[in-house]
Amino acid sequence: MIDAALSRVTGFLDDAAERYKRDAAYPVPAFRITVDGNDIAKLISPRLMSLELTDNRGIEADQLSITLSDHDGLLAIPPKGAVVCLWLGWSDTGLVDKGTYTVDETEHSGSPDVLSIRARSADLRKGFKTKRERSWSNTTLGDVLGDIALGNGLTSTIAGALDGLPILQLDQANESDANLISRLGEEFDAVVSVKAGCLLCIPAGGGKTASGLDLPHITLTRTDGDQHRYLQADRDSYDGVRAYFYDVNSAKKQEAIAGGGENLKDLRHTYSDRQSALRAARAEFNRLQRGSATLSYTLAMGRPELIPELTYTLDGVKPEIDEIIWYGGNVQHSLSADSGYTMSLDLESKLPEDTFEDLAEESAGDYTGIIAYYRDKKTGKEKTVTAGDQSKPKRLRWLYANEKTAKRAVDREWQRMQAAKST
Repeated sequence: MIDAALSRVTGFLDDAAERYKRDAAYPVPAFRITVDGNDIAKLISPRLMSLELTDNRGIEADQLSITLSDHDGLLAIPPKGAVVCLWLGWSDTGLVDKGTYTVDETEHSGSPDVLSIRARSADLRKGFKTKRERSWSNTTLGDVLGDIALGNGLTSTIAGALDGLPILQLDQANESDANLISRLGEEFDAVVSVKAGCLLCIPAGGGKTASGLDLPHITLTRTDGDQHRYLQADRDSYDGVRAYFYDVNSAKKQEAIAGGGENLKDLRHTYSDRQSALRAARAEFNRLQRGSATLSYTLAMGRPELIPELTYTLDGVKPEIDEIIWYGGNVQHSLSADSGYTMSLDLESKLPEDTFEDLAEESAGDYTGIIAYYRDKKTGKEKTVTAGDQSKPKRLRWLYANEKTAKRAVDREWQRMQAAKST
């Protein structure tokens, strides 16, 4: 029974002619794994119970977990520190390189005897966890990240929109580099990650590469999905975000506010200057806006080319889900004897790219009109739909999937505004 189930996952195919003939009609999951340069796919394929890969957005290490049947006791437990390379795909379309990982945990349990191997991105295992003491003054985000990359033997690629942003004062006090760049990512509303020996920094929610090129935009249909979970949370309970700082000429604590209104979310960290405080408040306000709608989507057939930071359009799921553009977070790949190759996506609503600061700065109330942004399908560029006087428009927070859904949202909000004014 176990052998019959395990045989449904194919890591290698012996006969090329039979492979092509079969794959034309019945594509099957395929994988390749090397350990310290040795290809072991053929050896472990009959034993593979599950393979889980989580491709994380940001600095958190990507994680690989492999579970193998050791029913005959012949498997050797791999040493910690072994380097694992993984490729995933389908027998009819080929394999996609999914990165390099270092084994940091092994477990053998029974009965029945099972060997579990867990590995993490090799780039995040050493110097990033070492606590350091240093500071920077009158510099830029690009220079700080460049220093951190150099100190860890990495190259760095910083998006042009972020590279020259000023930093008046930054202190690293008994703090690891991993924690510092994560903190900088939060303050600048950026995604900072380490991939293939390079420290990358790109704007959060942008759907762009570090060089400014557009990442692929993906359309998923109802038939692609196996399961979904949509959550719309009331983030409007916060009208804005407040951060505190100390002015250089005064010992009195000052405040910087992104957004407006009475119900403000307070940031716990106290900043050294107004610029840093306002930037952190804007970043948190943007995160609250993006998190106002989230979607978990499971694909019945895994797509190894999908990675974090891509943008998505959903088709045929639900009108509220289909009408907006989604921004991709963590990606989980799953290969098992029972379910084949599936994957799940963590998505959140995408904000219009060119209005991040405007969205953060505008104050509620006294609006004269409505403006919404949508993604033009042909060009991929953002365009607008409006209603009313645009001298002080209320900007709808989401990026809509097309002109039709944007217009529907604008008309809906305009009617609400008119009704509120008439009461």
